[in-house]
Amino acid sequence: MGWNYPEISLEEMVKLIKGFVDILILASGYQSSGLPAHWDAQNIKKALQWGLFFENAFSHLSSSDVYMDSLKELDACLTEITSDPSFPQGLSCLSSTTLSKGRAFVSEHLIRALPLRDAHLWAFLRATIETDLTELREREHDFLNMYLNKLTLLDSSLDFVQQPTRDLITSSSDITQNMETDKSNGENFTKFAVDGLLKRQSAVSCISTVQRSLDILCSAIKCDSWINSDNSLMQEHLQQDSFSALMGSVDDMVDFVTWSHWKSRNLVYFLDMGTVRLVSGVSMIFSAPKFQRTQVFERLHISAEGRDDKLAEIIELLLLGCVASRWSNLIEHFMSISYNSLTISKQYHELCERVTHNFYSKEEMMNSKESCILEYLTGMLSGQLHQLWKLSPALLAASIPSWSPLFRLYFSEIETQFKGNSSTRCCSCSQDGKEHKNCELAERIWCLHIFHVCGSLLMLGGAIG
Repeated sequence: MGWNYPEISLEEMVKLIKGFVDILILASGYQSSGLPAHWDAQNIKKALQWGLFFENAFSHLSSSDVYMDSLKELDACLTEITSDPSFPQGLSCLSSTTLSKGRAFVSEHLIRALPLRDAHLWAFLRATIETDLTELREREHDFLNMYLNKLTLLDSSLDFVQQPTRDLITSSSDITQNMETDKSNGENFTKFAVDGLLKRQSAVSCISTVQRSLDILCSAIKCDSWINSDNSLMQEHLQQDSFSALMGSVDDMVDFVTWSHWKSRNLVYFLDMGTVRLVSGVSMIFSAPKFQRTQVFERLHISAEGRDDKLAEIIELLLLGCVASRWSNLIEHFMSISYNSLTISKQYHELCERVTHNFYSKEEMMNSKESCILEYLTGMLSGQLHQLWKLSPALLAASIPSWSPLFRLYFSEIETQFKGNSSTRCCSCSQDGKEHKNCELAERIWCLHIFHVCGSLLMLGGAIG
């Protein structure tokens, strides 16, 4: 039968929904130009009223079997709209079902605006209260007391000061369930606001806890006892037979301190809150279709022209995109690495053998998304390979597979540096006739050995999804 709803045509309904999508996009807190979106109480009230309009309309449509074909036809139109590559992925769930919960849908987007500034929160709460009071005024004579009674019900169910975060989450869920069960209470924007703000409070609390924990962990790693040990303490340990048998000579002990320093420094990079934020952000970018994420990086690349520091940041983001989905596994592998007394020369030669073996035999295992990232990076780094030397050695080792052309470029430069043939040196070891032992080049070789020799299975089986 198709669309048979008499109140509005399908074309008009689709047009209204597209306008609603624009409102939800602005609810992210930014305009399409990237400038902050201005949300005062009046604008927020209009957005809330649109949510209420769609909730009422779709409640009416779904209440009768007569309009089931209309809903199916509308959902088919919405599927076509949301499948467009340029459609915002955060709204890809848009359907007659989500629109039938219009108030909760728009409230959630307005609360999730980043950052939730004081002015925005004040405007949101004012618009929420005024909208609920206006709706009650049309139905109830004593509308103000009824609204205050609902607030009292919410207040009696929550203890914002004394209850821990997990209790707040439970209370929020209980309130939602109780108010949905008790139809006399009804659902209003205030309830959605309380529920949404509690969820946001919970998320912020969890993030703050994680950040404090990471800061403590990073501080502990930086203050590693081996790094801070003085020579007298090392000599004391070496006098113990069991320790001497394990570690060997004093020279080996110096190697162990260097190893410990490298491991701590690179582990701190993996655990640093700034890096974790980048991983979170890049995961969101790469969850979008190729068309959208390419646009993002092209704009970033244009803005970074002539600025080496900005270009290095873009390269870092792209490399993090190669490993974001296996970040925890990489940290776990890195932490599991124990001291290896192999010299840097021996590790370098083992790498040469592994790279020669893997470059052709494993190329077919490249994930399509990872392949696109590496291909884009290779083009970006044309004539600017020196940018890689500004980044964490562990990130480069973990993110660039040994069977990719980009790895060959990176490793070729390492080979040139190792043999002392490079015009631009990262250390003076070859020039001074010394073995690469505790220099930057040695650290980069050590990181490559950890991931491409000791962790070869991790590198082959860890392509991003």
